[in-house]
Amino acid sequence: MASVNASTGQFPVRVFGGPTALFEYGGLRFLTDPTFDAPGDYQLPGGPLLTKTAPSVGSPADLGRVDVVLLSHDEHADNLDASGRALLADVPLTLTTPGGGRRLGGKAKGLADWESVELDRPGGGTITVTGVPAIHGPGPREQVEPISGQVVGFVLTGEGLPTVYVSGDNASLGAVEEIAERFGPVDTALLFAGAPRFSVIYDGQCVVLDSAQTAEAAQLLGARWIVPVHYDSWAHFTEGRDELEAAFTAAGLADRVDWGHRG
Repeated sequence: MASVNASTGQFPVRVFGGPTALFEYGGLRFLTDPTFDAPGDYQLPGGPLLTKTAPSVGSPADLGRVDVVLLSHDEHADNLDASGRALLADVPLTLTTPGGGRRLGGKAKGLADWESVELDRPGGGTITVTGVPAIHGPGPREQVEPISGQVVGFVLTGEGLPTVYVSGDNASLGAVEEIAERFGPVDTALLFAGAPRFSVIYDGQCVVLDSAQTAEAAQLLGARWIVPVHYDSWAHFTEGRDELEAAFTAAGLADRVDWGHRG
């Protein structure tokens, strides 16, 4: 996998479907929300049924070395499934929510809002990974987390490296504004989208950004490159690539979108 293009700050992202993407940054290989299980129904404990409609483009065996998993949350099967949990055992570090860090144990570490860790780069120097706010539903965090659980996003920075934002399952443009104030402009934003909805919670309102909000988030961040993820392969997504393309075009951002290499 090629590394960062020094002139543009862009780097290749390998997308496996759903929220799962692999990229190299500063000599380390990062994987987001690993999900490789087969299509089928997955019941959330005490929550709605999730139906995976398409297989992942690839398998854990196709990943090669993974140095760090950026896990936005561990409680939902469309962000961490059985295959994903199994591969965590072979990864040196998993960064996730404070609650997820406690539940997963072992090599998992939870990050609170604005908490950072320093990772050693193979050729010297460090990468800073900062946990940033994410709210997995409409409304304030104190009302959403008892229903949807904790979620964390991530910002990656390093000397001579682009600034990268991985949103996780976030439905709050207010959270994006906070992140933009601290870290903007962002060079590459991996934005979870898809307008997922469930009739049984939040009166059917989105639990992650819809397409127009995803474009607005990219504008707030001043993102030079946008990699949409988490908009396909599950029945609860109500907007896909067509709606995202229309929203990015309407916002004048179509030339900044990178759909990633599939599989």
